[in-house]
Parts: sequence; C-alpha cells; structure tokens
Amino acid sequence: MSREFNDLVRAIGDCKSKQEEDSIIKREVVTLRTRLNERDAQGKMREFCMRMMYCEMLGHPVEFGYIHAVNMSQRTVLHEKKTGYLASSLFLDADSELLILLVNTLQRDLRSANPWEVCAALSAATKLIGADTVPAVIKMVKDVFAHNDAHVRKKALMALHRFMSTSPEAVTDCMDQFKRSLTDRDPSVMSAGLNGLFELAKANPRSYAGLVPSLVSILKQVIEHRLPRDYDYHKMPAPWLQIKLLKILASLGHANQKASEEMYEVLRDVMSARGSNEALKTTIGYAVIFECVKTVTRIYPQPQLLAMAAENTSRFITSDNRNLRYIGVDALSAIVQVNPDYAAKHQLLVIECLEDPDETLRRKTLDLLFRMTNSANVEVVVDRLTFFLSDTPDHHLKRDLVGKITTLAEKYAPSNAWYIHTMNSVFDKGGDLVDVDVAHNLMRLLAEGPTEDDTHDNELRLYAAQSYFVLLPKPNTSDRLIQVGSWCLGEYAYLMAPHTPVEDIVALLCSLLRRSHFKDPRTKDFLIVALTKMAPLVGAAAP
Repeated sequence: MSREFNDLVRAIGDCKSKQEEDSIIKREVVTLRTRLNERDAQGKMREFCMRMMYCEMLGHPVEFGYIHAVNMSQRTVLHEKKTGYLASSLFLDADSELLILLVNTLQRDLRSANPWEVCAALSAATKLIGADTVPAVIKMVKDVFAHNDAHVRKKALMALHRFMSTSPEAVTDCMDQFKRSLTDRDPSVMSAGLNGLFELAKANPRSYAGLVPSLVSILKQVIEHRLPRDYDYHKMPAPWLQIKLLKILASLGHANQKASEEMYEVLRDVMSARGSNEALKTTIGYAVIFECVKTVTRIYPQPQLLAMAAENTSRFITSDNRNLRYIGVDALSAIVQVNPDYAAKHQLLVIECLEDPDETLRRKTLDLLFRMTNSANVEVVVDRLTFFLSDTPDHHLKRDLVGKITTLAEKYAPSNAWYIHTMNSVFDKGGDLVDVDVAHNLMRLLAEGPTEDDTHDNELRLYAAQSYFVLLPKPNTSDRLIQVGSWCLGEYAYLMAPHTPVEDIVALLCSLLRRSHFKDPRTKDFLIVALTKMAPLVGAAAP
C-alpha cells in the first residue's frame, strides 16, 4: 500500500467530527475519479478498490468505480481476485445491473482447481447471488460438496444456506447435503451444516426427527472433549456448536415424546455435576447452561430434567452479575410455563430482583412473578405489582401492570373484600388505563352478590361503599374510579346510614359534578344517575 493510502486511513482516524470526515472523503472521491482515468491505474487498481471501499463504507457512493471492482475479480492473481470480489460484494447487490458481468466469473472460479479461488467465489456468491441468479450457479455449488478441501465444503454449505432463504424452490434437491454434513470428517463442515439444518428443523420438525440420535451422538462427543482443542473457548468444548445443537434438539423434541426421550440423557449430562467445573462458571459456560435449560422447557417434559433446570437457574439469579440475573429470570419464566411448582422455591430470590436498579431486569421480573402467581402467593405478588404501578412514570408499563393485576385479582382473589380493595387500588393508581369491562365486572359482583346470603352480601356492599366514600374526595381522581364509586354510592348509600349521613354523600357527588372537565363524558352521567337514585333518601331532589 502507498503512503498516500496510509495517510488517508490515519486522517480518517484522527477526525474530530463528522463534518471533518466528510470533507476528507469528498476530496478522496474527487481524487479517485481522476486517478482511475490515468494510464497506470491498472497497476494500482487493488489499492484504488480498497480506497473506494473506505469511501463507500463511510457513506459516500463511488458508482464510477464499481465496474473496476468487477473487472478486478476476473484477474488471475489470487489476492487481486479476492479484493475484487470483496469490493463487488460491498458495492453491488442482487439487483445490480453489473451482476450479470460477475456471474460468468463466479461460474469459472467455482470450477477452478485452486481451492482458494473456489472459496473466494463461494463467499462472493452468498452476498451477490439473488433469486434470479441462483439457477446459474447452483450446479457448480453442488459439484463442490464433494471437494477434498474442508474449507470449500464449508463455504459450499454456507452458500446453500443463503440460497435456501433467497430462493428455496431452486435448491430443494440439495437439502440432503445438510444431513450428510453431520457425518463429515471435518468438524467445521459439520458445524456449518447445522445452521441450515436448524432452519429446516424449525420449519418441519417431524421430517427431521430421525436425526435426533446423530445429533445426540455429536453433542456427546463435544462435551466429552473428543473434538480438537482448537474448538475450545475458555476451556469449554466447542460452546457455540453445543448451543446450535441444543437449539436444533429443542425444535425436534417439541411435542414429540419419542424424540425427546432420546435426548434426555445427553441433556442431563450437560447440566449434571460435571457442569460445576471452572469452564461452566465462565460467561460462555452460563450461555450453554441457559440454552440447555431452554431446550428442557421446550421438549416433552421430564420431571427430573425440569428439577435440574430449575436448580441451575438459581445459579443465575443469585449471581452478582446483572446480566446473569436477567437470563436467570428469563430461564425461570420458561420453566414456569411448563410447571410452576419448580419455580416456587425461588420466589424470594425473584422478588429480590425487583429491588435492582436496572429497569429491564425489574420488568422481566414482573413478568415472571405474573406467571408464578397462584392462590397461595397472589396477595404478595399483587402487593408488589401494585407498588410498581404507583411508582413507575412509564405509561406503557402502567398499562401492562394494570392488566396483570386485574387478571390475577379476578383469577386468584382469596376473598371478595380483598378483590374490591385491590380493584380500588388499581382504579386509584392506574386511573383510566383500567379496561371498562373490568369495572363492569366489579359492579356486577356487587349487584348480583357473591353469595345467596343477603346479610353477607350487604356487608360486602357496605364495605365497598365506605371505601369509595373515602377514595372519591382525593384530588385528581380518575374517571374510572368516579364511575364505579358513584354507581356504588348511588346503589348502596342507604347501607351507610346512620353512621354516614346521606347528605354528606350527596355533597361529595355534587362537588365531583362541579368539575370543569372529564376525560370520559359518561362520567358526568354516572354522577347524575347516582344523585337521582339518592334523591328519595333525602326527601328532595339533589341540588
């Protein structure tokens, strides 16, 4: 590379502002336009292509140089050819008019005896070949699946994976290549094949359920350190390969008891005592365990595995690392969806996560608490949710909390009085975010009575009326609370006598009616109807 190119790179790195950077790049574009027309340009074309790539990546198109990149990919010198392919991959896309000039070069290089030329062509094909041009190269790609060089076979699988998403109908007869890659003698080829196999397994798990024994065997080889040490990361054997295998097993074992039973043992091995070694105490080790927990929750449930998954999850939640606590809450949420009983003993740990200053962790924890709730812990959980409802300024979080609290209160309420108290808190703190159907459900409960005993029902109605008489005078009372409260007082004010004079209730409703503005115009209707119902109790129409 010339000194001029080094100076350009240094100048870009030293820029203090975007304006300064743009000024340098604009001058460079003008310079390149001139230099490309000089007689000796071909001898310096590799450097010019690299300089054009800098300009393009920094947001300044160099359309005048695209054809030179295409021409450079046709050269016979390998490093020049690779530079041409790299520049073309950056400059062009599948709809570019210049792509037709590149297809012939790709076809020729895919038939080359030089494996590095074949690899360069395959790398470019994954970026440049679109749905219209896949048929032009697919035959050559199929031919190199049997190539002696592992790098070529790996690149071919990566290209096929790309074609599968671009034009699936053009590569339907090549799908078995992903299956065959599982038996390839080179682990890198097998690993590349797993990416395509994962997409196929997600789309049609039944068709690939027969691969479970092979996948289980590969995973066992990995965790037993039978792959070359080059694949280790922080003493963890091929962690990304493990994660991909676990993802595929999760798809194949979902709602399939036979396939799930074939993978129980290897999943147990991943989470077993050997998982307590130093490798699994690293971040990547936690990533493998987390993926294994998610796999256990997706396949056909097995009690022992679920118990082990819950136990491993506690290691995340008790960690000092906030990110680990987050994925611990996420993992426990998945376990709860399968069987809430396995998460019950971690309830206190989960509640402690609510005290974390990280907003995303607290929100994730609130979602988990919602899923963990049952009739035994509903009061504790709803109390925490209500606290956050009053504490958060986030409108969207408020709406979400209101929905969660009302759902739990209607489903698990230990008593009718608790239900009314909880709903009043939601009306007070959540305001008009409460759905109108929720308010109607509360009014229906009071009107119909929860029991067949009128005395007991009237006690509940009196409790509700007294609570609204206390809540309604508060400033900034929401329209929804006024609607429910005025209806209740209009219906059951007589139950409050003689301890609370009807005149005091009428005065309260009249003061609310004098408000200058209501968000919901029906609120004034509720107040007028309530006053009309109470008029006979005071012997005259309300003022």
